[in-house]
Amino acid sequence: MAFRTEAKACARLALSAAVAAGCLLAQSAIYPARHEHLRHGGAGTLRIDETAISFTESGKQAKHSRTWKYDEIQELVLGEGTLRIVTYEDQRWELGRDRVYVFDHLPAEVAATWYPVFSARLDQRFVAALADPLLKPEWQLPAKLVHGSFGSQGVLLAGPDRIVYKTAQPGESRTWRLKDLDNVSSSGPFDLTLNTLQRDFHFQLKAALPESAYSELWRRINLSKGLQILTSKQGPTQ
Repeated sequence: MAFRTEAKACARLALSAAVAAGCLLAQSAIYPARHEHLRHGGAGTLRIDETAISFTESGKQAKHSRTWKYDEIQELVLGEGTLRIVTYEDQRWELGRDRVYVFDHLPAEVAATWYPVFSARLDQRFVAALADPLLKPEWQLPAKLVHGSFGSQGVLLAGPDRIVYKTAQPGESRTWRLKDLDNVSSSGPFDLTLNTLQRDFHFQLKAALPESAYSELWRRINLSKGLQILTSKQGPTQ
């Protein structure tokens, strides 16, 4: 258990150091990876550069090898140790459902190196399933991300141009650029919902979100979309 805790801490430090070092200078790199299959998985190599992502799988499943240019990717989800690519390929045996490729067992430096690159190169199709370690929050609140009757516990942090949900629950952390949010809504000071291209994220807040903080978040999201905000005594209006 102590080893796992130390490994996670080292991975977070690596991510912080890599982002701080300006990883937009990354050119290309090759990493060992495992491609998830319906049963078990296949070992191979993942190559990432500034124009495309390639996976080469050897052995009986060499036909799974692929190359995707960024404009051929419908959704790219980057997590700590995982990469999920949703393509425009049809799954014939799933009634035309878009084909998904999931890679795991990735080294920690994949997220460390390529998070800032993907963030700069991709639009709403990029999903950062990790917490930006360099965010300097203007406010933060303990929160629960609700999934039906269940959810994860963490903290919600808001910065000038992004909002972060940080949790110890694997795969639940997120970083959203404000320009990638469709909208934000609230039914009260202990409730906040972020509307994204992928889905809505509903949070139960464990401390009250000030009205001024919510109004400023709403204003910045709408300004990032080029909307003009008129102000009045009653507050912002579109």
